[in-house]
Amino acid sequence: MPHLDRFLSALLQNGATALLLKADDVAIFDFAGVPRPVTKAPITGAQLTAMMRELAPDAMHADIDAGRDTAFVYRAEGRGFNARIGLAAGRLVASLHPEPAAADAAKGAPPEVLVEPVAAPSPRAEIRVNADSEPADSFFKAELEVLLKRLVADGGSDLHLRVGEPPIVRHDGEMRRIPGTGAMANAKLEGMLRAIMPERNRNEFQELNDTDYAYEIPGVARFRCNALRDHHGAGAVFRVIPAKVVTIKQLGLGDEVTQLCNLTRGLVLVTGPTGSGKSTTLCALVDRCNETRNDHVITIEDPIEFVHANKKCIITQRQVGVHTTSFKHALRAALREDPDIVLVGELRDLETVSIAIETAETGHLVFGTLHTTSATSTVDRLIDQFPADAQEQIRVMLSEALKGVISQTLCKKIGGGRVAAREILLSTPSVSNLIREAKTFQIPSVIQTSKKLGMVTLNDALIELVDDHKVEPQEAFFKANEKVGFISLLQQRGHDTSFLDSDDSPAPPAKPGAKATVGKR
Repeated sequence: MPHLDRFLSALLQNGATALLLKADDVAIFDFAGVPRPVTKAPITGAQLTAMMRELAPDAMHADIDAGRDTAFVYRAEGRGFNARIGLAAGRLVASLHPEPAAADAAKGAPPEVLVEPVAAPSPRAEIRVNADSEPADSFFKAELEVLLKRLVADGGSDLHLRVGEPPIVRHDGEMRRIPGTGAMANAKLEGMLRAIMPERNRNEFQELNDTDYAYEIPGVARFRCNALRDHHGAGAVFRVIPAKVVTIKQLGLGDEVTQLCNLTRGLVLVTGPTGSGKSTTLCALVDRCNETRNDHVITIEDPIEFVHANKKCIITQRQVGVHTTSFKHALRAALREDPDIVLVGELRDLETVSIAIETAETGHLVFGTLHTTSATSTVDRLIDQFPADAQEQIRVMLSEALKGVISQTLCKKIGGGRVAAREILLSTPSVSNLIREAKTFQIPSVIQTSKKLGMVTLNDALIELVDDHKVEPQEAFFKANEKVGFISLLQQRGHDTSFLDSDDSPAPPAKPGAKATVGKR
């Protein structure tokens, strides 16, 4: 059914004299010279052209595409409509006027009983076609889906939309403008976001000027969406979530990490900066549990990203803001929902951290994430969220509950793509003692001397990627937390360190007796 048919039906039911359409403006019903808007979002020139092509005979499509004045009669709702489209003051405009019922009868049209025409509304009245059926929404949605499908097809990770800029894709960590696309207007971008945004998020976006939600194109991918407004207007970022659940084998996680999925209790954290693949790693861990255990898994996310089908486990996925009010509320409620495994999308406040540790202590396996860059900083972050007088007790609780930390960062691969470098901390009596005694600064040394147990420092993970010719030395150097030590590893193994000659890079380790200098970067 052509998109404009719903408008024409509403036009007849409300007794309007014409439907008026203008590029980059809202649709309007005319009531004998009194205009009334019927859409919230404006219609672009491309959308207007496409809608009129649906109504016009094929022979007129070329004239419509060229913007030449074109007139024809379109039949819908048992009535004829005189349609016209063309340019006015440089803008594409169109109008549809219903022919009198008598004219239809004279042409042999079947008689039709119409709704009694109503009087033109008062100046404050507003006529709207159902938002879900607005042609503008469907066209905006189609335009956005074209960009999202292109993002997936090109292997990008994020789509950025901003007013005054063409669509931008993050590919292998770099921002690239999509060639052949024009700068986005605010009205168009607002319409695209509104077209796929749930009603709850529309209200939140209107009140707070930002909102998070998920969107799925069946057979393509799910997308984690953030809509915002800045000083230019609307903006958005769409993160690709693969349609298929990623497995531990596909991620190359070792046996030691895999064994964490067999725990019956404890806290396992996946950490790293934004965009480092934390959600993907958590997805793989949950999928492993789903395939090998007969348990109840509860996930608490904002928004739900990977969708898990029940395999051996029963999986309950709850979204903050939709199925629950907050992480802490859902986590507290989870204890009464007979869980075996709980995934917390983000440990973002003191109460959530506290409940997560208690949950891990009371015989549940808890997975969670933090935005920290190393195992040591993860432990410190958890403890530092608590008041000073409570930190000693939390150290004791954490020393018993914490079973593993996977801290990761993504590096650009040679030849394209990205690969994760992971620092792995596993619970041992020595690690527990260091946490309990507030000597977390010694944790890197324990990781370094516990390679046989499966622990790995970030520097060792990075140098292995360089040795395997997967990552350039300079890229690995920029991702290292302890850069001076990483320079030594590169030099010891004969890798190219010529990039260190630049002014913004740290200098090589100084000779004994000399002062070492560290650059800006």
